[in-house]
Amino acid sequence: MIVKHLPPAARQVVEAVAVQNGVCVRPIPLKKIDLTTGKVENVDVPCGATLASKCPSCATRNRQLRMVQCREGWHVEHEPVTVQDEPNARQRGLVQQRADLQAARDRAARDGAPTGDLDAVIADVDREIRAAGVRGVVLPDAKPKRSRSTRRRQDAPDLPKRPRERRTVGRVYSTPDGAAYRPSLFVTLTLPSYGKVRPDGTPVDPDAYDYVRAARDALHFSKLVDRFVQNVRRVAGYDVQYFASVEPQRRLAPHLHMAVRGMLPRAEVRAVVAATYHQVWWPPVGEPRFEGENLPEWCDGVGYVDPTSGEVLRTWDEALDDLGDEPLHVLRFGPQMNVQSVLAGTKDADTCIGYIGKYLTKSIAECHTPATDAQRRHVRRLADALRYEPCSPACANWLRYGVQPKNAKPGMRPGGCRSKAHKSEHLGYAGRRVLVSRKWSGKTLGEHRHDRRAWVLEALGLTDEHADPGRYAWRPVPAGDPDLLPLAHRLLKEISRRQQWRTALRLAEARASGQPVQDLSAIGKAA
Repeated sequence: MIVKHLPPAARQVVEAVAVQNGVCVRPIPLKKIDLTTGKVENVDVPCGATLASKCPSCATRNRQLRMVQCREGWHVEHEPVTVQDEPNARQRGLVQQRADLQAARDRAARDGAPTGDLDAVIADVDREIRAAGVRGVVLPDAKPKRSRSTRRRQDAPDLPKRPRERRTVGRVYSTPDGAAYRPSLFVTLTLPSYGKVRPDGTPVDPDAYDYVRAARDALHFSKLVDRFVQNVRRVAGYDVQYFASVEPQRRLAPHLHMAVRGMLPRAEVRAVVAATYHQVWWPPVGEPRFEGENLPEWCDGVGYVDPTSGEVLRTWDEALDDLGDEPLHVLRFGPQMNVQSVLAGTKDADTCIGYIGKYLTKSIAECHTPATDAQRRHVRRLADALRYEPCSPACANWLRYGVQPKNAKPGMRPGGCRSKAHKSEHLGYAGRRVLVSRKWSGKTLGEHRHDRRAWVLEALGLTDEHADPGRYAWRPVPAGDPDLLPLAHRLLKEISRRQQWRTALRLAEARASGQPVQDLSAIGKAA
């Protein structure tokens, strides 16, 4: 094969330099309108991507913020203070609108009128309420919640329960010489084996490898983690806080790195892991009832029907009413785990934080890119198992097994579910990559970002022009705006600005430390 080398394109060089200087390569242009002076200018806002495949600069910045967030909350000595904000005018207005819509829907229901349009509007308002920063549910569903027995499984050991203490920080331990220390935990949890694998993660016997169980465990892994946290808090006796990240092993099964505030004996943590399980109470998915071209058809007013007999398929609620005494699937953690005690400010703490943030700039599938034919076949087999596995009550794959998905609508087709759980880059895990408890550091990620910006501005001796958010209005830049420069020009402008800031920051740090600054250009080169 003859390889012909071509010089890099100018756009490619500009983007490479932008990444080198931490500049977003996919900036979002917005019009910034000063409501006081009337001044209008175009401003590039970073895209905020979390994956390096989309924007390396923003992904790296997000990873650094996450690691700072992890470090600040892990070994805190005082209870993080969380203050609940008072409802603002927009939130109150949306809730009032929600109340009016609910009253209109109740009237329509009493009169026997259709409520579908009102339900759609109510759902939109509910989304706006959540986007406005309101936690929880404004109006719970009037339909009674389906519940099952909370008795523990016979094959799961019982867990002790300690009286609850109103604290989130760990205990302080003392040594005979009077030294005090406050250790915390770093826990790594994995899923059980689905068959023997080689060092590269591929099965020794692919035909015997349990891909179905691997797919179901990946789909419901986040629920198993929730159960683990609940059990840890029950055994510990206080409101345990955690910071965790999910990433795949080489065999493609998700596993968890978790920083836990406070200390528990290793034996108790292992007992909690052994006693933790999650049951999936869903209709059975054995032999498919519909496949190929023989698929259920949509009929207005009744939902999906059998194309041959015209029989209406069971609804989701009807299918749940027919469940037996055994769940569809039971998840458990595997025997391989790691539990270690970590002290603040040590090398071990930095190493653990590095583990947590190691793959945050990559998608699940990019963490271990298949390099051999065996690895690629392993990925394809898992993807095949995930294709028709239901991922949620609303998944279109339920039609394959003769059940109408929850909130069924026209156009649904088995194997065509758009949930990210079925996409190859997620390998079945559709949950969040970073899991943070509410009282971890007392700050949101946005507040950590604001702290970082405030530190830079203070070091440079600058004022924050956006300190008064009500002063500015932001609008999208319309297509064809004559004031919008080409992307390459905007990137070059931002690169120059970033280099100036970095030089000024290095100069400010040198002056603050009392070091003589003799050559400003040398600082610029070092930046």
